[in-house]
Amino acid sequence: MVRTIRFHELGGPEVLRIEDHPVRDPDEGEVRIRVDAIGLNRSEVNFRRGTYLDQPNLPAGLGTEAAGEVLAVGVGVERWEKGDQVCVLPSFSQNDYPVYAEEAIVPARALMARPPGMDAVTGCAVWMPYVTVYGMVAEVTRVRPGDHVVVTAPNNSIGVAALQVLRYLGAVAIAVAADGTDRTTLLKAGAHTVIDADSADVSAAIREATGGRGAALVLDAVGGPGVADLVAACAPGAVVIVHGGLSGEQTPLPAGRYAPVWLRRYTLFEVTGDPAALRRAEHFVRSGLAVGALVPLVDRVFDFEDVAEAHTYLDSPDRAPGKPVLRVRND
Repeated sequence: MVRTIRFHELGGPEVLRIEDHPVRDPDEGEVRIRVDAIGLNRSEVNFRRGTYLDQPNLPAGLGTEAAGEVLAVGVGVERWEKGDQVCVLPSFSQNDYPVYAEEAIVPARALMARPPGMDAVTGCAVWMPYVTVYGMVAEVTRVRPGDHVVVTAPNNSIGVAALQVLRYLGAVAIAVAADGTDRTTLLKAGAHTVIDADSADVSAAIREATGGRGAALVLDAVGGPGVADLVAACAPGAVVIVHGGLSGEQTPLPAGRYAPVWLRRYTLFEVTGDPAALRRAEHFVRSGLAVGALVPLVDRVFDFEDVAEAHTYLDSPDRAPGKPVLRVRND
């Protein structure tokens, strides 16, 4: 029996419970890991509420991102062995392999070797953000040096990762941030310009930042009606990728006199579900880490027992830039 965080009804952070729960042996293609730290994502907030891509099978567990150590491997698992230090990359349903626990079963295909010398807390801030961004800038489209790229919600883990990746690729990153966001951190991460998301004319501000040319690419984590302003700030032939729904509103297909752009949805699973794309992503991220261009940013670290507080913070508009992490082990 291991301590596991579960919920028996949909609702706010108060529905989360820490329970003793059994962990089975790994089946074919699976690995059992000791969980040392858990990366927190808004997908878990939405899953808990019942507003995510898939509905929870109650009582349900949570989480798809973690760092820890391999305890046992199932039949057919050749790459991993007991004692390996690993990170878990989101590539499965929270109904099938929840990781909010002291130990968890995960698919072997979801594991990445933790970079040498990296602690578990930092390990939770690597793969999901950088692989998500890689997919948008290298698989869905190809960012070129000098391209103007708009990043919304730049204070979350994906936003910070996007700024670093864009600087690494030689692009010009324009961050559209809520009032009160730590602009110094965004500029340090790679933003060339920071625009107030609540300004009277976001489109005009973006066009001014691009010298009147318009953006070549938009990475939008907000969605909703504001997408129309982002489309209006684009150059002809630009790409607008909506990879989140922080607004909580429907994203319309803008009508009217806009430059022709490609507007599409995107999820991390487009890369994690494609072994070849994931292999390319892994090489890209490891190269960026090795030269110091990609530096994982951890926001706040919460203890396992404080999961309700962590979820409250995760859903707060006042979050600092970076990845919130739930620490399971202190040693």
